[in-house]
Amino acid sequence: MNEIIAACKRGNRTAQKKLFETYSKSLLMLCSRYVKDHHIAEEMLLNGFYKFFKTIDRFLYTDDNSISSWLKKIMVNECLMYLRDDRKIRFVQEEYAEEVGVNDVILEKLNTAVILKLINALPDGYRMVFNLYVVEGYTHKEIAQMLQISEGTSKSQLSKARMFLQKIVPQKKTVYER
Repeated sequence: MNEIIAACKRGNRTAQKKLFETYSKSLLMLCSRYVKDHHIAEEMLLNGFYKFFKTIDRFLYTDDNSISSWLKKIMVNECLMYLRDDRKIRFVQEEYAEEVGVNDVILEKLNTAVILKLINALPDGYRMVFNLYVVEGYTHKEIAQMLQISEGTSKSQLSKARMFLQKIVPQKKTVYER
């Protein structure tokens, strides 16, 4: 992959296409977790790749994970900027929320497409924090900085997202089981 990155840095279109084809499917799923509209998620994906190729000279290849991490960060930021610019994220300001556990037994019976549908059913603020914390692994402090909210609000949104999922999954369990 290092050779492909080097070729991309030289502006080689074939290498750029190869890199896009390698990562676009998983990154489109990432964008779809943040942006419900598939066409806008595709737009975020393309904008993210454009920014990646435009600034690729600053990218330092260490291994394949470094490419994946860099691209994910760009895509998440693209989606958040879109949602923030369009004022699509709504948060309920709360200073504290207890962590709510998720029933892993039920979640293990769900496939990826179903989990994505469930995540997309979350209200915007819940979905943003859930994705950033559970899926991407950011801390509440990092989420608060990224979304310009308090850490308490981040915790509250995560707690509410988990409660929402706990309510909806058992109702749909028989439909979603593999």
